[in-house]
Amino acid sequence: MAVLKPLGFWGLGGLAFVDAGLFPVPPTMDLVLIGYVTTAKSKLLLYCFVAAVGSSLGSLIRYSVGRAGGELFLLKRINRERYEKIRDRFEKQEFLAIAIPAMIPPPFPLTIFELAGGVFEMKPLLFAAAIFSGKFIRYLAFAILAVIYGPTILHSFSHELHTHFSLILGGVGLVMMVLVLWVMRKRFARQRANAN
Repeated sequence: MAVLKPLGFWGLGGLAFVDAGLFPVPPTMDLVLIGYVTTAKSKLLLYCFVAAVGSSLGSLIRYSVGRAGGELFLLKRINRERYEKIRDRFEKQEFLAIAIPAMIPPPFPLTIFELAGGVFEMKPLLFAAAIFSGKFIRYLAFAILAVIYGPTILHSFSHELHTHFSLILGGVGLVMMVLVLWVMRKRFARQRANAN
């Protein structure tokens, strides 16, 4: 970090590449980006863009590992039931299956989805575009929050997310389950109406 930070936005892109492809940058890439944005607010969009490009290029390393290792590689990291759920997501909408997890900040396990992109043979350009879209939205949201409320807001948010991660994950899961049940109920009602 000490070497790359003085390089300006090129350094930020390098850090994002290292964070996404090789090993996580401490504390998190989001906080590093906030440091850049608070020192030069006029370059907010440039910093978010460069960080998202660096992240999408770095993620191609994990994508390649997933592509080379195949299904067995992914099954060593997750159980069969979770594997089937991820595969189903990819079959329905592969772009969103990568873009949405990319929007969620750590400690969400994005690596599993990056590996899955390779395992399920998603097109590399589509994969990189999905990572870029998700990361750009996330970085932009954090950068805007930092400009409006100051850099300490992200520290507070990050701390609360880590502290209550299982509770937040449970809440999101509950909302998703209610949504699925509602959609299924609507579909069954429509099928009954069509049968009559």
